[in-house]
Amino acid sequence: MISKKDVVEAQQEWGKYIIRIGELKENRKACEKMTEELVNKLYGYDLGTVLFKPTLAAEKQFRGTFEGGKSYMIGGDDNFPEDGGFALKPWTEVRFENTGIILGEEEALAMGNYFFTEENGEETKVEYSFGYKKDGDGNLKIILHHSSLPYNP
Repeated sequence: MISKKDVVEAQQEWGKYIIRIGELKENRKACEKMTEELVNKLYGYDLGTVLFKPTLAAEKQFRGTFEGGKSYMIGGDDNFPEDGGFALKPWTEVRFENTGIILGEEEALAMGNYFFTEENGEETKVEYSFGYKKDGDGNLKIILHHSSLPYNP
């Protein structure tokens, strides 16, 4: 059974990767390596279908491949020309506020807001839904990632 603690730890690990990638933005090779580690370790592309709809994507807004996930994080892929590299900001903190978590034996869902803090202390609020699935080693991997900026009439 997946626990709430498992989900929260996976979220915290995801946030740490986002921060670390931004810290490496001046070293493209190290940045790419860290991003590949993030996508391999925390996204379930190796398990099958991943439903990934990132926040800042409009033209090719779904990222069902490893390459698409990596491109959203750091840009540089001609197949996704609108990607500027979300994780390159750099962010200094990522904080999750779960509205709810649904737990299952092999899968879990979480929904809420996450907040990204910039170097100047300004915070960006983003709405998210994440789905997780255990891999063969019992690690949680993201199989659903949908995020969007709050509605602003």
